[in-house]
Amino acid sequence: MSYGEQYADDYTQDLFAMDAALEVRAAFIRRTYMHVFGAILAFIGLETVFLSTPAISGPLVGLIAGNWWLALIAFMIVSWVAQHWANSGASQNVQYAGLALFVVAEAVIFVPLLWMAETFGSANLIPMAAMVTMLIFGGLTAVVFLTKQDFSFLRNVLWLGMFAALGIIIAGMFAGFTLGLGFVSLMIVLMSGFILYDTSNILHHYRTDQHVGAALALFGSIATLFWYVIQLFLLSDD
Repeated sequence: MSYGEQYADDYTQDLFAMDAALEVRAAFIRRTYMHVFGAILAFIGLETVFLSTPAISGPLVGLIAGNWWLALIAFMIVSWVAQHWANSGASQNVQYAGLALFVVAEAVIFVPLLWMAETFGSANLIPMAAMVTMLIFGGLTAVVFLTKQDFSFLRNVLWLGMFAALGIIIAGMFAGFTLGLGFVSLMIVLMSGFILYDTSNILHHYRTDQHVGAALALFGSIATLFWYVIQLFLLSDD
């Protein structure tokens, strides 16, 4: 989940990728996806270190799982700061700092979920969840690039759905009820919509020099999709 795309509309004085010359557009798209996959590799590397080091994973699992609502608030604040840096139009160093901060925040908050998947799930749960996530991402990316459709019309529906989901998650934390298979499935559909939206924004609503912010937005949606695919596999194993 990412809020980075909201900054894209602030930059209308220069060409969007769709309006740029073919070679400029291709270079922007290439840079954006290189940064997305770089962020994914960094996330994998961090998780490998965290989960293979009990001195790190143990305290993180205890801290985050025991104070989930505080961890969620902290994650949202850090994510907002990271997205602001990546999309502020500041120096590239600041933009990269925003992307790096966002990847680290995602890696930290994923530790309890991945620890549960390793401890209570099947041996291949995480690789299978990763494969399903990338298949969904690849299919949705193909839809956008083949149709060149602008999915910005989804914005209000997606954000309404996200705020409703956040309200349900918070209510569940305080009321003590469990979010089941139906909710997780709906969240996978919702995050698939965000990937369509973020991908079409790369073509239609980002300047050709905003590859860092565009990459952060798309990585955030992929990571959140992965989060719910893992939960789907965990619930299916029960």
